[in-house]
Amino acid sequence: MSMIQLTQSIHILPSGFMRSGKSAMQPTLPGLETGEASRPIVTNSQIAEVLSGIAGLLEFQNSNPYRIQAYRNAARGVLELEHPAAAYIERKQLLPVSGLGKRLQNRIAELVNTGTMTFYQDLSLQLLPPGARALMAVEYVGPHIAIHLYEELGIDTPEKLWWAAHRQRIRALPGFGARSEARLKAAAAQLMDRKDAKQLDGVA
Repeated sequence: MSMIQLTQSIHILPSGFMRSGKSAMQPTLPGLETGEASRPIVTNSQIAEVLSGIAGLLEFQNSNPYRIQAYRNAARGVLELEHPAAAYIERKQLLPVSGLGKRLQNRIAELVNTGTMTFYQDLSLQLLPPGARALMAVEYVGPHIAIHLYEELGIDTPEKLWWAAHRQRIRALPGFGARSEARLKAAAAQLMDRKDAKQLDGVA
């Protein structure tokens, strides 16, 4: 099983919810490219996708079977909730999911409140090839997008990302469009400008 198979099912939030820096590593949900000011609610199905994806990553690493099953059970439990998980978390209530421990409760709350799950990011980074990992420095590029660009187009630097977007090659990939391509091109250009400025400062 390849990393692209494992990561394709892990979608978290639209880019409008992302922030710059490390928390901006999450992929865009196809079809939900909302305005930058919008703040979407994380749905139970999205949470379940992330939890199931983590189970897949742990399985790929031959992790403890009980730990893998805990994430699968958590995903199933979130899907069976009568109300949105975000509503419970907003009221500072524990999710009424059987067997859901404090650590998982906190990780789901982190996902709902910030749009990211640090554990998922760290786990994904461990499995990313170096070329794909280099793309994570670009805003809006998460593990899913990095793997996709790396495996489909051979993109492993911000410069290659900019050129691919300039030639309109990214919009042809599943899950991308002209808008997301333009956003990635601008983010790559911004990172390249920062690198050039830093190099010039070092010379001065």
